[in-house]
Amino acid sequence: MLTKQLAAFVFLSASCLPCLGAEPEYAIVVSRATHDDASWQKVVAALNAKYRARVIVYDQLAASRKPLTKLFPRYACFVATSAEATRTFVAQVHQLTRRLDDDPYTDLQWGVLTGFDAANALEIAQHTEPLTVRRVAAGTEVALEKCQEGKWYCELNKNKLVRKPPGGIPREEVGPADTTQALVDTLNHEEPDLFVTSGHATERDWQIGFRYRNGQFRSRGGQLIGVDTREKEFPIQASNPKVYLPIGNCLMGHIDGPDAMALAWMNSAGVRQMIGYTVLTWYGYGGWGCLDYFVEQPGRYTFTEAFFANQHALVHRLETEFPQLARRNPPPGERTASNDGGGLLHDRDVVVFYGDPAWQATMAPGDLAWEQTLSENDGIFSLEIRPKLGTDTFQPVNTNGSQRGWRPIVHFLPFRVKDIQLISGQDLKPVVTDNFVLVPNPRECDPTKEYRIEFRAARVR
Repeated sequence: MLTKQLAAFVFLSASCLPCLGAEPEYAIVVSRATHDDASWQKVVAALNAKYRARVIVYDQLAASRKPLTKLFPRYACFVATSAEATRTFVAQVHQLTRRLDDDPYTDLQWGVLTGFDAANALEIAQHTEPLTVRRVAAGTEVALEKCQEGKWYCELNKNKLVRKPPGGIPREEVGPADTTQALVDTLNHEEPDLFVTSGHATERDWQIGFRYRNGQFRSRGGQLIGVDTREKEFPIQASNPKVYLPIGNCLMGHIDGPDAMALAWMNSAGVRQMIGYTVLTWYGYGGWGCLDYFVEQPGRYTFTEAFFANQHALVHRLETEFPQLARRNPPPGERTASNDGGGLLHDRDVVVFYGDPAWQATMAPGDLAWEQTLSENDGIFSLEIRPKLGTDTFQPVNTNGSQRGWRPIVHFLPFRVKDIQLISGQDLKPVVTDNFVLVPNPRECDPTKEYRIEFRAARVR
């Protein structure tokens, strides 16, 4: 739990405010020690140049809550050295950003921007070109029917490869028994926009095969290396910008020193945004659900939005089904219970989002199971959900992994609102907050039913 810190000092950089008196929608949150380091000042300056942000400098992280609450931006970027980006820090950021108002949900979209060193972090901060994910590669099953092109190597069955060519359909092929070099070559030469992994992992390696002997990816001083079953090494040097989803890997997001896998992905594999568990994973809701929102609803969400949609879904289920646990903040990785409530609580604060949260990476538009449209007229908002697949509309797209499917429908509002009054759609049990609407998954779809909610609200700014 975040504790009150005394004698904390917070600095708001007035020179970073945009012109015309408009409040910035982006905050840069950084420790005094990092802000005073000349090499990391360049990282802050690069972000400021992109967003004309408000810079919040803290001596103790808890002190940033008050200025964040006052500003209430859409994005907050926590710039941190690799030594600062601990699993405890990540949990504190989760908890802090749920406490800016009275509801239990995360109040803004945040990311921890770090890197192997300041130069690596600066490269991430300076990147501006949005990414459209067209080519996907994975070491586990993904829904290629939702992707323009891609391939995945099976972690469960030796020699199984599924490939989808551009404009084609996914087809199973025979792949190598040891997929290490194939995966390295994919990263080095085929320039995938999204890379997805699961299976056993530590802070130093990803074990490619889950149910059979295969090679590994290892990290060494910011360098990612493939090592096959004969101990032959294949360095990975992939500069094309990409996003990385280690949805089921233990510890891939835990930075415990310069040899951490997360740092190598950022430094030598071109990763600009990634998520990752900072602890051992056993439940899986916080990781696997990002596929439900990002890959399986192609084009609807940015990578950042998909992560936070899944966080909102997790908090909603925890609050609705296990309210007695929802206010607890156990130490990261502590297993309080083995049931769903314990799993949700375990996952809530231990999956990190690395990168600039406002940078946009989006799946190329594809087939969607439903349409969702928000309209507004004179302060009356209407969210309409139109089924496209008949009775199968709300069924899971893919069930590979853990805790898959049945995610609620989440729609982000284009601006913050207040004084919310629900007018219609109470039967759908929606949650309307200041910056998003959540509708529990109806599960059974009646194509003749109108799925629509209306609410009155005032724009904050």
